[in-house]
This record gives sequence, structure tokens and C-alpha cells, in this order.
Amino acid sequence: MERTLKSLAKEAKARMKKGFWKDCEAELSERRTLAKEQGISESKMERYFQEQVTGRIKGGSQDEFYLKVRELLLSEGEVSDAIGRLTDRAYYETLSYAEKQRYTLELSEKYLRALERFKRELEFGGKQRG
Repeated sequence: MERTLKSLAKEAKARMKKGFWKDCEAELSERRTLAKEQGISESKMERYFQEQVTGRIKGGSQDEFYLKVRELLLSEGEVSDAIGRLTDRAYYETLSYAEKQRYTLELSEKYLRALERFKRELEFGGKQRG
């Protein structure tokens, strides 16, 4: 369901009333301190934190592709045949040669984005509050 401007404004007002931004500021301050103590780049941590807050505000469902990549990385680490493992074989077999090339390229790009996200979550995700 698409959210209207009116519903977005109501959600923003509710966040303000419930102290969402104060909580975010406190959490950001805590994470900055942890980043300093652990020698992690504060600016990288802040970008990661910003992505997390944006995700909370947008809501939405989990990225199924990312969850597959995450599971693969957690169980086996970075593997040389990751693209092959992530390929939807039934769909792939229906494609023309050019479409297969495009599909593989797009899958590779999605995998690299998911891998970067996974690495950021490993670096900063473990330092989150309960």
C-alpha cells in the first residue's frame, strides 16, 4: 500500500511525540563513543547509522536477496561460485543469450551491494544497543 503525504506526516508527528529523534541522537552519541574507543571511522559509522535510521522510518520488508547472501556468507564465507549459487536456475534457462548476460551482470551487482552491506553490518552492527 502506498503511503500518502498525510499518513507520512502523521507518522513523522508520532515519531516526534514519542521521542524518536532524541533516542536516535542518544544512540548516535553512544555509537560515536564506541567507534572512537575501537578505532573505527566515525564518519563511516555515521553513514551506516543513517542508513539504519532511514530503514526504520521507511519500514518495509526485509530484502530477500540480501537475506540469502547473508546466510551464504555466514555459513560458508565468501565463495568463488556465489553468483552461480544465487542464480534462479529455472528463470535463467528461459532467457536468451543476451538476457542471460544481463541477468548475470545485474545479479553480480546486487551481490556486491549485498556483500558491502554485510561487511558494514559486521563492522558496525555488533555495536548496536539491544
